[in-house]
Order: sequence, then structure tokens, then C-alpha cells
Amino acid sequence: MPQLIQKRKSLSKQVDLQQQVNKELKEKLIELQAMANLGKISAIVAHEINNILMPLGNYALAALSNPEDKELTEKALHKTIHNSARASEILESIMAMVNGEAAAMRECRILNLINEVFSCIGRDFEKDGIKVKLNIPPELTVNVVPVQIHQVIMNLVLNAREAILPRGGILSIRAMQQNNEIILTIADTGSGISPENLDKVFKPFFTTKTPTSTAGRTGSGLGLAFCSEIIEAHNGTISVQSEPEKGTEFTITLPLNG
Repeated sequence: MPQLIQKRKSLSKQVDLQQQVNKELKEKLIELQAMANLGKISAIVAHEINNILMPLGNYALAALSNPEDKELTEKALHKTIHNSARASEILESIMAMVNGEAAAMRECRILNLINEVFSCIGRDFEKDGIKVKLNIPPELTVNVVPVQIHQVIMNLVLNAREAILPRGGILSIRAMQQNNEIILTIADTGSGISPENLDKVFKPFFTTKTPTSTAGRTGSGLGLAFCSEIIEAHNGTISVQSEPEKGTEFTITLPLNG
């Protein structure tokens, strides 16, 4: 009997020790997850803010290159102020989403969202041999967080532009209401996506961009992953269809009333 009691005590100590180890491992896991989230936030912020900074540089360069053109300088300054404010909104929006906070949703005209994105990019696509076709009813609205949907559209438009360059092509953006949903499609006639990569495009850190690509840089692999998170947060869906050398089409569905 004494041996049995001693054995039970030993087992009890082992269980207590194992429970303490498990507790410490869980605490360490939480710390590591927090660090991983911090890295993800940093990469996402860098990716999104870079989309704002590039056109800001274009505006500044245009103004410096034409010091006598007062109208152009004023336009560049207004664009800079506007985009700087949007960059601040983007940072706040990203942090709110990562922290699980509910960002403010409001009813927006889809055509306005699209036009604001092209204004932010600050590049005449026709100079790149890209014809932009819009088919969006002017009064069509959707209930969204505007700055977040701006980022989704901007990512898809910039990706389409890179896919079309340098040979030129067509970028088509369409929107329609179907029952209680808004369907938005962004399609290009660019290089397309290979079948083996098609089911990976929304995975974090997956990218097909290389230093020799049209972008002239490697991709972070976060743009489409971030788009997917934003659309899911809006209770919507995003999907892609593509054929190599024929083009790519992204389809977004959003509930009409959020």
C-alpha cells in the first residue's frame, strides 16, 4: 500500500508538472502569435501605403518639372493632401480590422469608389496602351467601409495593369445588382495566371512577381490575401478565373445592405 500511495504521488507530481509546462507553452504561443501578427500588420501596412506613396511621388515630380505651371502645381498639392489623408485612413482602418474593431460602414456609390481609386493612382492608363472600360450604373450603391473597399479595388486594378503591360490591352470593370447582392467584376486581357497557381493567389505570402516582372520588384504576396480578408469581413466573397495569355477576372459579391 505505501508503494501504491507513493506511486500515486509521483504520478500526481508529473501531471502537475506537465500542466505547468502546457501552461507555459500556451503563454509562449500567444506571445509568438502576437509577434507574427505584428509582422503581418507591418507587411500589410507597407504594401498598402506603398500604393499611395507611388502616385504622391508622381504628383511631386510633375510639379517640380513644371514650376511655371501654377495650375498643375495646385492640382499636385491638392492630390497630395487628399492622398495623405487617405493614407491616414488606411492605417486606421487596417489597425481596426487587425484588432477586431468594427469600422464604420456607410452607403457608397460604386462608381464613385472606382473613380476615387483611379484618381489616387494618378496615372493615365491610356499612356500605357490600356483602355479602361467601365460599365457601372451611376446610382448603384453598396453598404461598405469605403477605405477598405478602395484598397481591394486598387490592388486588383494595379495587378491588372501589371498583367497587361507592356503589350497593352483592356481593363474592364463592371457592377450590377442581382437579388440582394452587388456583383463587381474586374477583368483584364493580360498575361493571366497559370492553372497550378490559380488556387494559391489568395494565400498569404504567395506571389508570382519576380525582379524581372513588369513591376520591377518581387511581390509581398499580401495584396490578394488582404483583399480576401476585407471581403470576408464584409460578408462577401471573392473569386478568380484566369487563362494564361488570355487574361484574368476577379468577381466580388457583396450583400446589398452590408
